[in-house]
Amino acid sequence: MSAKSQVLVVDDEADIRELLGMTLARMGLEAHCAASTSEAYALLAQNSYDLCLTDMRLPDGDGLTVVEHVAKHHPSLPVAVITAHGSTENAVAALKAGAFDYLAKPVSLDQLRTLVRSALKLPRPVQRRAQEEETAQAAPGAPQLIGRSEPMQAVRSMIERLARTQAPIHISGESGSGKELAARLVHQRGPRSDGPFIPVNCGAIPENLMESEFFGYRKGAFTGAAADREGFFQAADGGTLFLDEVAELPVPMQVKLLRAIQEKKVRKVGATSEEGADVRIISATHRNLAEEVQNGRFRQDLFYRLNVIELRMPALREMPEDIPLLAETMLVRQAAAAGGKTVRLSAAALERLCEYDFPGNVRELENVLERALALTTGGEIQAEDLQLAPTRVMPTEATGELSGLPLQERLDTVERKAILNALEQTHYNRTAAAKLLGITFRALRYRMERLGINEELDSKG
Repeated sequence: MSAKSQVLVVDDEADIRELLGMTLARMGLEAHCAASTSEAYALLAQNSYDLCLTDMRLPDGDGLTVVEHVAKHHPSLPVAVITAHGSTENAVAALKAGAFDYLAKPVSLDQLRTLVRSALKLPRPVQRRAQEEETAQAAPGAPQLIGRSEPMQAVRSMIERLARTQAPIHISGESGSGKELAARLVHQRGPRSDGPFIPVNCGAIPENLMESEFFGYRKGAFTGAAADREGFFQAADGGTLFLDEVAELPVPMQVKLLRAIQEKKVRKVGATSEEGADVRIISATHRNLAEEVQNGRFRQDLFYRLNVIELRMPALREMPEDIPLLAETMLVRQAAAAGGKTVRLSAAALERLCEYDFPGNVRELENVLERALALTTGGEIQAEDLQLAPTRVMPTEATGELSGLPLQERLDTVERKAILNALEQTHYNRTAAAKLLGITFRALRYRMERLGINEELDSKG
């Protein structure tokens, strides 16, 4: 952190400006203060700042106009807004407008210092270009999103923008489409890269253990609590907490999670006081969260807090032109892990891969290649080694097969076909089918019950 770093403070209350200015000075920073948006814009035109702190309520405008002005005229400058206590709507609106983060009044100086340190870690334009070059030359084993298709280029561009904000992100997309990888890249490209990245599969935690797993517990809080234990929030302090399959959380836990996100504090089970939790939240699910809200299975207020910015991961069938490069990269990695020579795909095998629709997306492609690598006897994978069903074209309105059906019935038909195909490929081993589809066993069981597949299989004996 350079002693020359400058921070612009925008607030119409003189005591708040003085408090923030003194705190920043103790951190070795130079604070410039403005009492209105017009004063702020004049200072922005004259100086180069590393961070802008602005109140939401100003005499000649509001914090949102400051955020929008900075985004338009000084896009590399992070802006944090100070909101009234409990004003969740203002905080979310600011984050959606491009704010780096927010603070609630009365301002916690500890939270302020944490926010400032994070903002000053953001790479400047020259550093960012160097990072982009470094990413382009990343080692084969480094986490990266592979592909030259337009959807994949759009995802990489979005990740670059998301890494420069602390706003909660919700990553949507089908199972196996790379949601956790995208979350890791957002973490690695942002100011929290030196902090922990804690992934949590919300669907794998027993309901009676959720609160203690998320928030930790004190010794003696319940039978078996022999010592204090940290939860996921404490483990992710200073870093990122990735909530995978967040739609699987039961409603009572959703309430507790909402409070932890809003207050940036958690209380261990058995504790009498709360403790701060400096955590960035990234969530993901293969379900449609908006539909879950409409059906009463997911709280609307939590949905708005998690879905401040959405990143959609495309399905593999939307970018078939990336399959050859993905397959080649995977085969090189798998051969290296097995200690053998790299095996090539025959022209017929590559054609089969490109024609297949991959309901399990990238994860299924990796599983298919791993199996083919084990089955091939030569230096080249043949089409039959892939063990893929003949080309399957999913029914669409263009074919007329599903024309006229309501959307949910069309989706159910496609989902049923994918599940039955996976069951057939795995000789009706449901655990293996769930892995092939890239979903949890519990999620597969739920879908089979909802679609009546269990009864259909039972009737066949």
